[in-house]
Amino acid sequence: MAEDDDPTRAIRKPGTARPPVPGIPPAQHRVPPLRGSEPPPAQESPSPPRGSSRVYGKPRSGQSPVRPLRGGRTDQTDQTVQDGLPRKPRRIGRTILKVVAVLLVVLIIAAIAGYFLINSRLRSVESLTDYSGRPAATPGQDWLLVGSDSREGLSAAQRKKLATGKAVGKRTDTMMLLHIPDGDGRPTLVSLPRDSYVPIEGHGSDKLNAAYAFGGPELLTKTVERVTGIRIDHYMEIGFGGFVGIVDAIGGVNICVKQNIKDPKAGINLKKGCQDMDGGTALGYVRTRATGAIPDFERTQRQRQFFSAVVQKAASPGTLINPFTSVPLALSAADSVAVDPGSGLFDLLSVGLAMKAGPIATVVPTSGFPTINGASVVKWDSAKANRLFEALAQDKPAPKDTLTK
Repeated sequence: MAEDDDPTRAIRKPGTARPPVPGIPPAQHRVPPLRGSEPPPAQESPSPPRGSSRVYGKPRSGQSPVRPLRGGRTDQTDQTVQDGLPRKPRRIGRTILKVVAVLLVVLIIAAIAGYFLINSRLRSVESLTDYSGRPAATPGQDWLLVGSDSREGLSAAQRKKLATGKAVGKRTDTMMLLHIPDGDGRPTLVSLPRDSYVPIEGHGSDKLNAAYAFGGPELLTKTVERVTGIRIDHYMEIGFGGFVGIVDAIGGVNICVKQNIKDPKAGINLKKGCQDMDGGTALGYVRTRATGAIPDFERTQRQRQFFSAVVQKAASPGTLINPFTSVPLALSAADSVAVDPGSGLFDLLSVGLAMKAGPIATVVPTSGFPTINGASVVKWDSAKANRLFEALAQDKPAPKDTLTK
């Protein structure tokens, strides 16, 4: 039979059954009907455009299989198509992680570099010496915090503006003993009045601040150790210029003034109430002796009040996370503060954390204010003072009857 005469090759319409073939049951030739009129002509799959994530035809070798989704869309394990645009969430996620990792590395490097920079700018001052009869090491950390009236670094115009006078002396304006316990107890901050009448080696008995004038930080520390029985672990000192710089670096501090204070010698004219103070105003506030029946006690109270306000502001999140305040503050503190050679930046941070925790603030117990050699001095209550310092030396809380508001 000729090929053209083959009945099975006859042209038929879509959906119609094949003509029967002898020897083959008709059911095996039945073709299911197609939807629509005619099937689309076969054509080759087009090549996908560059950058497109749409998958055409069979996946290439090594590609993940195409999974059918509802609506006729296809999806590979790492690619989706949305609104006709390619989306790659996994690649975006990996990019974000890489960016975060790079930022963390940069921050760590910057922190380490900043630590060494600030630590290298700290000024060292010889203040701790060994001598016969020096108190043994005691638990906890004991700091001697000193504010000197040094005008070093201030120009004539600055001295005039701050009303500090022309003298460039070697005297202390503020002295405080800070005890930081080893455990979780509260720190204790004891103000040592500058007019305290104490024995000074080689100079008989005199005001405590005279020890600094006679022999600098070394003699001052030695005198404090002998009258308290506490071994000083760290020494920190700041002058007038550094005082002003730190306050201005944190944008000033808010201080509540108990009464109107007008003192031309300190360069201030303050009204009662809470108010923001810049460095120059704050300096005059803590220096003035124009208030109270006992000026030295008023001064120590204002000094503790100010010190706490500065630390609270410096340690606040708004200051620490803002590089425009934290960086100038760190650099100003590094340039302004002098510490013993064994103290570094981490040691200074321990002081900040202790003050942030809210220390128990007090003044050394006193028994009177006699006049000796024509000068008014402060006499300590020896019994109470000894019990106070013995408790701190043993890393114990100070007895309540030894605390003075």
